[in-house]
Amino acid sequence: MQTEHQEYYVPDQSYYPILASIALFFMAFGSGAVLTAAENTGDLAMLMLLIGFVMILFIIISWFSKVAAESRQGLYSPQMDRSFRWGMGWFISSEVMFFAAFFGALFYIRVLALPWLGGEGEKGVSNMLWEGFVNQWPLMTTPDPSQFKGPEKIVDPWHIPLLNTILLVASSVTLTFSHKALKLNKRHWTSFWLAVTVVLGVTFLYYQVVEYHEAYTELGLTLASGIYGSTFFILTGFHGFHVTLGTLMLICILVRVLEGEFSGKKHFAFEAIAWYWHFVDVVWVGLFIFVYIL
Repeated sequence: MQTEHQEYYVPDQSYYPILASIALFFMAFGSGAVLTAAENTGDLAMLMLLIGFVMILFIIISWFSKVAAESRQGLYSPQMDRSFRWGMGWFISSEVMFFAAFFGALFYIRVLALPWLGGEGEKGVSNMLWEGFVNQWPLMTTPDPSQFKGPEKIVDPWHIPLLNTILLVASSVTLTFSHKALKLNKRHWTSFWLAVTVVLGVTFLYYQVVEYHEAYTELGLTLASGIYGSTFFILTGFHGFHVTLGTLMLICILVRVLEGEFSGKKHFAFEAIAWYWHFVDVVWVGLFIFVYIL
């Protein structure tokens, strides 16, 4: 029970952390096998990836529901609020490192590895591996075309990617409007702008699916299209996964707003999702510049 002297709420033991660890193992193993096209693991890898994804969705829905119920019961103190803020801050920091690793790999490939293979720089002797290899980006002709066929065309950045950039930047603006309205206890405008943000997020995901379909069916750009195809789908795919999770979280927050939860001074769940969404938007701007344009 909550008392006026209570400083910190200690929840009951939960099985969600161990389930989340198992789900992440399934997703990591399954996605790794799918991406590397490991022999004799096709169906099993897809099954493990699907199981992990379903488990993660179950955990997110269940865990969020439990946290929301505890909040409605008034169990969280100011100290708990500070713990949530630190936790979300560290989580976003880990996400920064996650995407930094992939952007770092893209940098290494374009600035170091490909020039070496093309005979440039102090390690240009690597050109002996594939004589006649031409350093270019996007890499349309792979070093060994017999193993990996390069893409026929590349994605035009000034159509769907530009539209998706506008959608995500606009969603950050509408989410900010919603946040400001919540601070002023204008619940109608809070829910309106939050709903607009959700619609923009869903629209972004729709056009990303359209882009992937066109890449596979019309451009010859697939995961098997050499290093360009791999980096393109890894970076944009993981970002799309984050947008999907962010959209689901925004929907949860919208439902809670419509049910009358949060106030102008107490709404950290809203703020946490807003931090996450703005971070995802910033990552997309980096993707648009370094993956699509440059």
